[in-house]
Amino acid sequence: MKRSARTTTLTAATAVALSAALVTPALAATPAGAHGDHDATRRAVRAAVADGVPGVTVTVRRGHGTWADTAGVGNLKTGKPRSAHDHYRAASISKTFVATVLLQLEAEGELSLDDTVERWLPGVVRGNGHDGREITLRQLLDHTSGIFDYLEDRGFQQTYMTADGFQEHRFDRATPEDLLAFALRNKPYFAPGESWEYSNTNYVLAAQVIEKATGNAYGDEIRRRIIDPLHLTSTSVPGNRTTLPKPSSRAYSKLARTATGPTYDVTELNPSLAYGSGEMVSDSADLTRFYSALLRGRLLPPEQLKAMKATVDTNGTYRYGLGIANAELSCGVHVWGHAGGITGSNSMAMTTEDGRHSLAVNFNGDWSGSTGAIVEAEFCGK
Repeated sequence: MKRSARTTTLTAATAVALSAALVTPALAATPAGAHGDHDATRRAVRAAVADGVPGVTVTVRRGHGTWADTAGVGNLKTGKPRSAHDHYRAASISKTFVATVLLQLEAEGELSLDDTVERWLPGVVRGNGHDGREITLRQLLDHTSGIFDYLEDRGFQQTYMTADGFQEHRFDRATPEDLLAFALRNKPYFAPGESWEYSNTNYVLAAQVIEKATGNAYGDEIRRRIIDPLHLTSTSVPGNRTTLPKPSSRAYSKLARTATGPTYDVTELNPSLAYGSGEMVSDSADLTRFYSALLRGRLLPPEQLKAMKATVDTNGTYRYGLGIANAELSCGVHVWGHAGGITGSNSMAMTTEDGRHSLAVNFNGDWSGSTGAIVEAEFCGK
């Protein structure tokens, strides 16, 4: 796919992250739950560091127990190791939180996923063939809207993704209107509902709908509805906060389409450039708790959870629901979750159908390694 050539992005497209990460050899494997250890996961974590990732942190939740592992460094200058408690930028994993809030609002009768974007955001989606009157909220959440991804706009890429552009603009404050302007000066990928294409613009709009429907900031709704009830003490929607909470590691990027060349410390940046598509900060323990609770029905009524898990074909190695992806691993295990990439950070959080076995992993570098290989190792073993 066209996004696969881009090594560094502000918010990496899950289309690439999942397709690339979960394509592993179909080895004869025994599900990890059968032997109860994490040896294969340990090996995969260390393989990622050997492949060039500065450091890795991973947490697994199985039943009532948790296990964590780290490898590599969190600071290339001091050699300080990564911590199992590191906060990091969860990026597109944020999309599952946004979709959950919209589904809760539907369950409460505040909106319908079959409402048009125009109903909630009149006149906002217009231009170059985009028309919010023809796009539903459901099509935003499952990426069948056809709306152009603002990250693909050449002007956005030049301004925020190149080495010079990032260094100059890393602390810029961006509004949703700014991000939409980048998207809407391009033509849509296809007519609404005719195909599938991952677009971060969909979740910029979804977050705006939450705000219009509730009268509150979308981040406040995520806190009230998900973060506080689940006691996700390391999870936040930072807005314009450019630093990470402690403890945290440094984040690194090549700021280029190559794994060679200089390595830049990109820890501080303004995440408003991702907004509802990937703004959130979390840690691995919180993310395993969130996905476990979600799949076990603690956050959504059965009707809405079923709707979230109604997937569409992505012409890849996974299927996509409403803010959540489903992949079949080499051993036949199905996992649900999301990948997330932002400059200097690459993450993945996955859980089994019953929510009883969950994993979240983060790399503090964005140019090498496979989070999907760690998912395979944990859920399939060797």
